[in-house]
Order: sequence, then structure tokens, then C-alpha cells
Amino acid sequence: MPGSPVISLTTDFGSEDPFAGVMKGVILTINPVVRIVDITHGIHPHDIKEAAYTVGMNYRYFPLNTIHIVVVDPGVGSGRRPLIVSADHHFFIGPDNGVFSYLYQMHRESAHVTHITAAHYFLSAESATFQGRDVFAPVAAWFSRGVEISKFGDPVDDYVTIPLSVPVLSSGGVLTGEVVHIDRFGNAITNITPKELGQLRCSDTGGKEGLRVRVKGSTVAMKEFYEQGGDGGLHALMNSSGCLELFVFQGNASGTFHIATGDQVEVVAG
Repeated sequence: MPGSPVISLTTDFGSEDPFAGVMKGVILTINPVVRIVDITHGIHPHDIKEAAYTVGMNYRYFPLNTIHIVVVDPGVGSGRRPLIVSADHHFFIGPDNGVFSYLYQMHRESAHVTHITAAHYFLSAESATFQGRDVFAPVAAWFSRGVEISKFGDPVDDYVTIPLSVPVLSSGGVLTGEVVHIDRFGNAITNITPKELGQLRCSDTGGKEGLRVRVKGSTVAMKEFYEQGGDGGLHALMNSSGCLELFVFQGNASGTFHIATGDQVEVVAG
């Protein structure tokens, strides 16, 4: 259906849990023509930082004006606020617990944040354990039908942020970042992007082969695609999201080399 509004879902529900399906039912009851797309339901339980990076790195592959619901919400039912964030011609709905920190970091000057208070748009104003269904899903659905942001609440500027690491280039030419996500294959995704790699002095060829990656005491070379790392060792490449990734071809980099989120990763040229 060309022109139909798009809503994406990112949660820590797990693939077997019915919660995401229930949210979709609420959305479709309010707006039957909306298109719903899952980014992932595989965020590690309660991992706000992982969700912040996942949404921040992937939202741009959706059409402009997509509404992104993010439900990683260990404080559900507490005093934390429900929010709508407008940034980069996209909209984000979820809890005020830092889950949008990566967006705030990227769009510090242009993000607009609204505290959702208009309870008549909720499925239930008394929801204590499932606000994904009772607050975020119906608000997203009504918003997809054209209800203006101002109708849902008032702007705020004291929203919650969590510390997010930023790659740093030392005077000695060492770029230092960290692992921010381990995917289901055991690949370790970092926060290092081509923007940061471009700051390094590359070899005479100027290509990725002039870069060396250091992690957990090992030094590995860059590859262009997975099969190039067919020796069973640890290797690195730039993945489809534009992030430096550590991998073992047809293996598990995290398990084999004991790599975890938060681990430091260094890149040097030459």
C-alpha cells in the first residue's frame, strides 16, 4: 500500500513471546492501513544501552516519517515518563530511561522531545506492567493517523540520557572504541564507523587492508567479507550497518575469544 504509514518495533521480548503480536493487534485496530516492521525483538533483557545503539544505527534505513516504537523498559509502571522524540525526520516512541541516548547524541541540536500525558489516547491509563501495549502502541497508532505531536503532551528538555562511549583518536594515532552489541552469531559489533576510520593514516594503498584491529590481546587484519576469514581465526570487517565488526567465519567470535559488550577495541594504521 504505497503511502501507508510505517511503524517499526524494537523490544527485548524475545522471538517466542506473544507481546509483540499483541502490540501489533492494538496498532492495527486503531489504524488498519499501517505497515508494521520488526527491527528486532532480540535485545538482551533490560539492556537499555544495546537498544539505544540498535535503534540509532538502524532507523535511517526506514522511510522518512517512520514511527519507531522502542520497548526496553525495566522501569515499566514507575514514574518514568513515556516520550515521543522527533529527530532526523523520524519519530521515536518509548520510555524516558535513556533508550534514545544515541539519537540525542547524534542530533543534539535538532531533536525535539515530548512527554506523553494525554491519557485518552492510551488503551489503559492504569497499566503497570505492559505499557508497550497500553501506552506506546496506541499512541503510535493514533500518531500514524495524523494526530499532531502537540496533542499528546508538552515539550521537555530534562530527558534521561545514559553514558555512551564515543571512539577517540589519540595523538599517537590509535583509534579506541568499544563493543556495543553481540549478535546471535557471536559477531561483536563496535561503535567504530567509517567516519572515525577516515581519521586514521592508512597505508600507501589507502584501503582497509592498511588497518589493524586490536582486541583482547589479539591483532587482526581487516577483511572485505566473511569468507575471507576462512582460517577459523578472529577477523574484522565493516558490516552492513557501517560499523566495525569482529567475526569468526562460520564460528562464534564472542564465545571463542571471550569478547563481551564494553570490551575496548583499538584500530591503528599501517
